[in-house]
Amino acid sequence: MRLLLLPLLLIALAGCVLQPKTLRNLQAQEGTQELQTTFIVVRHAEKAATGAEDPPLDASGQARAQALARTLAEVPLRAVYATPTRRTRETAAPVAAARELEVRDYDPALPPSELATMLHIRHAGDTVLLVGHSNTVPGIVTALCACPVEAMTEEEYGDLFVVQIAPDGDAKLERGRF
Repeated sequence: MRLLLLPLLLIALAGCVLQPKTLRNLQAQEGTQELQTTFIVVRHAEKAATGAEDPPLDASGQARAQALARTLAEVPLRAVYATPTRRTRETAAPVAAARELEVRDYDPALPPSELATMLHIRHAGDTVLLVGHSNTVPGIVTALCACPVEAMTEEEYGDLFVVQIAPDGDAKLERGRF
């Protein structure tokens, strides 16, 4: 049986703009028996200031969600996850629609270590997008890669965290923007 290995994503260093063509270089390679697992974790895009408990994305957020879809256009995603809120689902929707994938819900109240374990079990060897919130993304990324990630503010949008996990469990974190 021929298995695929995803090569390392080449992403700009922290604080730099993620180049879409860099992610397009993520292509399957044949002839290996081991798989790398990649998790791409982002915060939802800008939300409307409506005062509603579950606000939708505003115009900037909708544009950012489209930018995320363009950035990940050539990345071979196998699954897309978001919390069951409008803003995370609307951020994930353009990416999922482009691949004819459903946006799967995950519980943001689940401890990050449990979520990371569940994702590792379900998606070994896959590339997965996960859309969360400013108060959950750092903990999720930390749990996925066992590396510290700074807290996010309410004003931070557009950060993209890529966690690559080698078959031997060695994890690498790269941070970019979309």
